[in-house]
Amino acid sequence: MEEAGYSNRGVKTRILGFVLMVLGVLDSLLTLRGGIPAYEYLLLILLGAGVFAIGSVRGGQKPPA
Repeated sequence: MEEAGYSNRGVKTRILGFVLMVLGVLDSLLTLRGGIPAYEYLLLILLGAGVFAIGSVRGGQKPPA
Protein backbone atom coordinates (compact mmCIF):
# COMPACT_ATOMS: atom_id res chain seq x y z
CA MET A 1 0.00 0.00 0.00
CA GLU A 2 1.36 3.42 -0.95
CA GLU A 3 1.55 6.15 1.63
CA ALA A 4 0.44 9.60 0.62
CA GLY A 5 3.31 11.92 1.50
CA TYR A 6 2.61 15.52 2.40
CA SER A 7 4.16 17.94 -0.06
CA ASN A 8 4.96 21.58 0.65
CA ARG A 9 5.00 22.41 -3.03
CA GLY A 10 2.90 25.40 -4.02
CA VAL A 11 2.20 26.63 -0.49
CA LYS A 12 4.06 29.92 -0.92
CA THR A 13 2.44 30.45 -4.31
CA ARG A 14 -1.04 29.87 -2.88
CA ILE A 15 -0.37 32.29 -0.02
CA LEU A 16 0.84 34.93 -2.49
CA GLY A 17 -2.28 34.42 -4.61
CA PHE A 18 -4.52 34.72 -1.56
CA VAL A 19 -2.80 37.93 -0.46
CA LEU A 20 -3.19 39.43 -3.96
CA MET A 21 -6.90 38.57 -3.99
CA VAL A 22 -7.45 40.06 -0.53
CA LEU A 23 -5.60 43.25 -1.45
CA GLY A 24 -7.64 43.57 -4.63
CA VAL A 25 -10.92 43.13 -2.75
CA LEU A 26 -9.95 45.59 -0.01
CA ASP A 27 -8.75 48.20 -2.49
CA SER A 28 -11.89 47.90 -4.58
CA LEU A 29 -14.11 48.21 -1.50
CA LEU A 30 -12.27 51.30 -0.33
CA THR A 31 -12.50 53.01 -3.70
CA LEU A 32 -16.19 52.12 -4.02
CA ARG A 33 -16.77 53.66 -0.61
CA GLY A 34 -15.17 56.81 -1.94
CA GLY A 35 -17.64 56.83 -4.82
CA ILE A 36 -15.18 55.98 -7.58
CA PRO A 37 -15.75 52.79 -9.58
CA ALA A 38 -12.59 50.70 -9.47
CA TYR A 39 -12.27 48.36 -12.41
CA GLU A 40 -8.48 48.12 -12.31
CA TYR A 41 -8.61 46.22 -9.02
CA LEU A 42 -10.57 43.45 -10.71
CA LEU A 43 -7.37 42.68 -12.60
CA LEU A 44 -5.54 42.33 -9.27
CA ILE A 45 -8.21 39.92 -8.02
CA LEU A 46 -8.03 37.84 -11.20
CA LEU A 47 -4.22 37.81 -11.08
CA GLY A 48 -4.37 36.59 -7.49
CA ALA A 49 -6.85 33.86 -8.44
CA GLY A 50 -4.55 32.77 -11.26
CA VAL A 51 -1.51 32.62 -8.99
CA PHE A 52 -3.55 30.70 -6.40
CA ALA A 53 -4.62 28.21 -9.08
CA ILE A 54 -1.01 27.71 -10.18
CA GLY A 55 -0.02 27.02 -6.57
CA SER A 56 -2.85 24.54 -6.20
CA VAL A 57 -1.79 22.67 -9.31
CA ARG A 58 1.82 22.59 -8.15
CA GLY A 59 0.72 21.30 -4.74
CA GLY A 60 -1.33 18.52 -6.31
CA GLN A 61 1.54 17.10 -8.35
CA LYS A 62 3.45 14.14 -7.02
CA PRO A 63 6.96 14.98 -5.84
CA PRO A 64 9.76 13.49 -7.95
CA ALA A 65 10.99 10.17 -6.57
